[in-house]
Amino acid sequence: MDRASVVSIHIAPAAEAPALSVPEVRAVPGRGLEGDRYFAKAGTYSDRPGTGRQVTLIESEAIEAVAREEGLRIEAGLTRRNVVTRGVSLNDLVGRTFTVGEVRLVGTRLCEPCAHMARLAGEPRVLPAFVHRGGLRADILTEGMIRVGDAIREEG
Repeated sequence: MDRASVVSIHIAPAAEAPALSVPEVRAVPGRGLEGDRYFAKAGTYSDRPGTGRQVTLIESEAIEAVAREEGLRIEAGLTRRNVVTRGVSLNDLVGRTFTVGEVRLVGTRLCEPCAHMARLAGEPRVLPAFVHRGGLRADILTEGMIRVGDAIREEG
C-alpha cells in the first residue's frame, strides 16, 4: 500500500440524486461525509440501522476490470461509492483501521453491488460484474478532510 491514494470523491445530496465529483470533503464521525445523502440521513438506506454507511470506497482497478472484462463502462460516480482509490486492496481492510489523508477509518464490511445501484446506473449487468469487488463500507473514527490525491495507509 506504499502508493495507495484517492483518485476521486463523490457525494450525492439526496437519495437517487446524481453523484457530484468534488475535490475534497469533510468526514465527521457518526455522521458521514458533509454534503452527502447519508450525512443528512436522506439516503435510500438511511432508515436501516447498521454500520458502514458513513463512507464507501471502491477501487479504480475494479472499475477498470469491469470495463475490460465485461465491456461495461461505468463512471465512478455511478457506482454510488464515495471514495475511488488506487493501489489498495479494499477487501483486505475489512475489520482494519486505516487513514485516508488526515481521517482515520475502520473498514466494517464489503460493499457488494445492489439492485438499487444497478437501476441508477441503468445497467443490470453491474450486479454480477462487481460481486466481491464492489468496494468497502467504513465508519469514520476521526474528523478531518479527505482530498483527491491523499495517501491511504493501513495502521499497525
